[in-house]
Amino acid sequence: MKKALHSLSGALMAAVFMLAATAVSAQTTKEEFLSKWENSKQFTIDVLEKMPESGMDYRTDSDAMSFKEQIHHIGNAVVGISQGFLKGGDPGFTIDMATATKAELADYIGKCYDYGTATMQALSDADAGETIEVFGNNVTRRQVMALLMDHTTHHRGAAIAYLRAEGVEPPAFVGF
Repeated sequence: MKKALHSLSGALMAAVFMLAATAVSAQTTKEEFLSKWENSKQFTIDVLEKMPESGMDYRTDSDAMSFKEQIHHIGNAVVGISQGFLKGGDPGFTIDMATATKAELADYIGKCYDYGTATMQALSDADAGETIEVFGNNVTRRQVMALLMDHTTHHRGAAIAYLRAEGVEPPAFVGF
């Protein structure tokens, strides 16, 4: 009986360690996140570049953002959220959407992502783990980084639907 109990407790202990190791390995490091962030940047620019000039003002209905506005919104949110919640300073760039060309918008998006990258890289581990209030929720700055990724994915997905509605084949998804 004592031997069976010892074996059972050993197996239980091994299972606990395996679960703990799985939980730890499931976490994403800042470097892994930023690698995926760079992929998101390129994918967003690729989606923008696929839309012909004639489709830049396309919108699904009169209340929806246009394709151009969807892409601009991605960049604006990266900058605004990075400034407001990730300790970012003045990005030092803007864009005039009334006159912006597709090439200028692509350059702007690249700068927005690069600004987000620099802001995230500048966060210490302590700053990244600090809990702050964001839109009525208490979250860590790491969670804000994840929010930015989700937000960019959401609006890029809408832009991809706009491409398809305009008869344009979107760029292939690249996961890593």
